[in-house]
Amino acid sequence: MNVKGKTILITGGASGIGLEAAKQFLEIGAKVIITGRNQNKLDAVKQDIPAVTVIRSDVEKEDDALSLFRQISTLGGIDILYHNAGVGSPALNLGTGNEQILKNAEYEMNVNYFGVIRLNNLFMHMLKSRADSAIIITTSLLSLVPGLEEPTYSATKVALGFYTKLLRKDLEILGSDLKIFELLPPLVSTEMTAKRKDKKMTTYDLVKALISGIKRDQFTIRVGDTKLLYLISRFSPKMAFNLVNPKKIYNSLR
Repeated sequence: MNVKGKTILITGGASGIGLEAAKQFLEIGAKVIITGRNQNKLDAVKQDIPAVTVIRSDVEKEDDALSLFRQISTLGGIDILYHNAGVGSPALNLGTGNEQILKNAEYEMNVNYFGVIRLNNLFMHMLKSRADSAIIITTSLLSLVPGLEEPTYSATKVALGFYTKLLRKDLEILGSDLKIFELLPPLVSTEMTAKRKDKKMTTYDLVKALISGIKRDQFTIRVGDTKLLYLISRFSPKMAFNLVNPKKIYNSLR
């Protein structure tokens, strides 16, 4: 897929992976629109990168999604929708029956899963009408093997992974050329993972791999440790689980 000259909308684009993606897509000749919930962060990005169009929008809110669609339509539409926005909640042992578990699950599912479907439904006809258009959906290494420290987050990414695969197949059945890319990152160095001491990939390397995969029409893009974990999980699910969940994290969940 040729990205040059395309207009891309990146959700959660004011920091982390989304911000790095905005920079790299601009470098290869794309027009970039980013969204986020924090207006101050968006304003800071606009000041540093004037070429980026910023729109405050929360993927969790239906009214925000409708407003975003209307604004994008006024601007001339998009060719690529990149679902990057995502949230995670503090680790909780599911076996405790803590009432916060349900609240965390609702919050993460509303943003990570329903937020994607909400925007896809709004932008689907626009994207299908464009030549060489695409949707990029970020799942996770944890969509292959769940993490004890991210139980509900893992569940949202599993749901999103199945949704992505079925969306691709449904569009194929309908005869649409709209491309569906799934990005499966490993642990990446962002604000969300700042307290984690594990090995982390840089946002620069992740986005570089994403763009490389898009250019080659590689619809499932496994990056870094995700590649190895994918193979291990197919032949030894128990080994894969233990790699993602080493014994050192067990005490924190007691």
